[in-house]
Amino acid sequence: MANLAQLKNLTGNLPIQGELMPVLFIGHGSPMNGIEDNEFSQKWAETGKTIPVPKAVIVVSAHWFTRGTAVTAMNFPKTIHDFGGFPQALFDVNYPAPGNPVLAAETAKLITSTDVVLDHDWGLDHGAWTVLQHMFPAADIPVLQLSIDYTKDPRAHYEIAAELYQLRRKGVLILGSGNMVHNLRMMSWEMMDGGGYDWAVEMNEQFKTLILNREHQPLMNYQQMGKAAMLAIPTPEHYLPLIYTLGLQQDHEEVSIFNDKAVGGSLTMTSVRIG
Repeated sequence: MANLAQLKNLTGNLPIQGELMPVLFIGHGSPMNGIEDNEFSQKWAETGKTIPVPKAVIVVSAHWFTRGTAVTAMNFPKTIHDFGGFPQALFDVNYPAPGNPVLAAETAKLITSTDVVLDHDWGLDHGAWTVLQHMFPAADIPVLQLSIDYTKDPRAHYEIAAELYQLRRKGVLILGSGNMVHNLRMMSWEMMDGGGYDWAVEMNEQFKTLILNREHQPLMNYQQMGKAAMLAIPTPEHYLPLIYTLGLQQDHEEVSIFNDKAVGGSLTMTSVRIG
């Protein structure tokens, strides 16, 4: 963990740089991926090594679903264990990344389409730390979380994301963490090692095609995509982080798909890199 003197340097105004930081959507799946060495966590670790080292990370996590929009603004965010029924080893994890109050204030200022609250109570939930501890195990990069306002539609979230574009030019990694297909009520224990229901595979393929073709409008109007879409997205919190990622895409940026696998029948780990 950075000490206060180091933190002072980390929280200075970030300069504009020439290189545009990539944007990621990560299918995070089970909290156990945070401590397991598997195909998903290995790819997260590889990704952390192949992108430029971020000046800071802002995570839009499915697990911070709020009325109104907030951004964490504390010096040292706590590690939140927002789950139950898992081994003690998972509850023992601490990801001691520093925060960045100056960047939090800048983020709030950049977002003009809605009011943004500077939050000092939340921290890093498992949508953030289970992924980041594989990507950046030293926990020496400042991390913020931006909440998802459950009163807003996908178009509004897309527009909020677009307002954060300048942060990409300052070396900030913006990472959406959720799952494109996420229906826990229909999970199959027989398919936990891999496999998806027909509707899950169908929607995952449709989502990928639209993403790769930069057809964002249908993705925002997913409720009009039929019964399979409603099975894939019975509630929006795990899907909306993808919309934030897409809202940051610029014309002609390359898009790649990774961790493209269905597990448990009704969940996909499919992830996206833009840039």
